Amino acid sequence: MTGIFVAGHNGMVGSAICRRLNGEAQLLTADRSELDLTDQTATFNWLDDKKPDVVVVAAAKVGGIGANNMYPAEFITQNLMIETNLIHGAFQAGCERLLFLGSSCIYPKLADQPMKEESLLSGPLEPTNEPYALAKIAGIKLCESFNRQYGTDYRSLMPTNLYGSGDNFNLEDSHVVSALIRRFHEAKDVGDSEVAIWGTGKAMRELLHVDDLADACAHILELPKEKLDAVNEPMCSQINVGTGEDVTIKTLAQMIRQIVGYEGELVFDTSKPDGAPRKLLDVSKIKSLGWKAKIGLEEGLRSTYDWFVANQDSLRR
Repeated sequence: MTGIFVAGHNGMVGSAICRRLNGEAQLLTADRSELDLTDQTATFNWLDDKKPDVVVVAAAKVGGIGANNMYPAEFITQNLMIETNLIHGAFQAGCERLLFLGSSCIYPKLADQPMKEESLLSGPLEPTNEPYALAKIAGIKLCESFNRQYGTDYRSLMPTNLYGSGDNFNLEDSHVVSALIRRFHEAKDVGDSEVAIWGTGKAMRELLHVDDLADACAHILELPKEKLDAVNEPMCSQINVGTGEDVTIKTLAQMIRQIVGYEGELVFDTSKPDGAPRKLLDVSKIKSLGWKAKIGLEEGLRSTYDWFVANQDSLRR
């Protein structure tokens, strides 16, 4: 059975990948107490000792607009260290197949919509998350460079905005879906008459359930290299993963408010940034490879809220 090291297995993405691959592969994991992925020597030694057949780079420092604005140095530094140690370490350990997970924020702020893979590096990035985006672009180019020089099979997936069970519901650094779920739920509990939402509400976002991403990861890992080579350019090899549909933040907030059962008003704080006006991915490449998203937005939001309600006590500790 193939040995797959899922780096970041305790996070929302990593845990979803582990659930999806459970029973299909021998899963290798390491808690932070066992392995600090920002420590090059420790990471190299761990990979050399375990010698996984496949490495999945799901470990990353992530957060919403607020966190990216407040901690740009941490976002670029930690992500560069994690991905460099894992990608280079996998090569040093003789691992020929690797899957790197990036983000749709790698594309220019004003890229043509929907955003094709070829739009990478064609214009300025969204300033609020530029450090994180640059780190993810570097990860893609690391994979492509090792493939180009050494003939490795290092693949990259670029998911759109993610949500689902296991998400971060800390209001200081969470993403939009989890932040809205918690705000509406707590406002309902205490009887607040209104909930403030960052921005104008006009920005549009594509949202992908994390279980769909995990399924896409399994699908792409199973494909033969020749099939990927047929649709990829050597130095433009990342593959977008999304639903191909988006909604405004206002519509999203209204959907979550209804699911939570909150009856107060929405107030949009226009002093706060919207971020990119739109981030819709062109998913024609991954569809041509035989995969498409299955979980509808309302279904996914309801299951995410159910998970939050069931786990809220542990999330507040």
